[in-house]
Amino acid sequence: MAQSPAEVLEQARQAEAAARHAADKAQAALDALQQAVDAGSHAVSAATGGLIDPFVFRFAIFVMAIFVGYYVVWSVTPALHTPLMSVTNAISSVIIVGALLAVGAKAVAGEATGWAEGFGFISVVLASVNIFGGFLVTERMLAMYKKKG
Repeated sequence: MAQSPAEVLEQARQAEAAARHAADKAQAALDALQQAVDAGSHAVSAATGGLIDPFVFRFAIFVMAIFVGYYVVWSVTPALHTPLMSVTNAISSVIIVGALLAVGAKAVAGEATGWAEGFGFISVVLASVNIFGGFLVTERMLAMYKKKG
């Protein structure tokens, strides 16, 4: 039984309203999480008498993430290497967008420092190496499974 255009339009409006409601809930949850992280870092700073800046705690988490990432990547079996490279390429492609924004910071935000442009350029170069290197490694891994004939 075919639906009339009015019924299809009403269903689309209901889907839009549901999507908007879900997006509002997700934004509220994200805001609450950000407030909790900020409150936690400020609480720890207050507990130490304000001697340690909240940046130090965030930097410590970043350093721990580096070590965890290192051990996770080096313990991956060869069979999982290709999917891991694919995910890494996807992450690097997102990083390169941010790096390009940093390089073009003057056009985006008016006056920018040379630091933003310099670090942005370095980020573009490193992410590009990661992306292209990942494609080369993935191609080589896939070539191992091709029949030689």
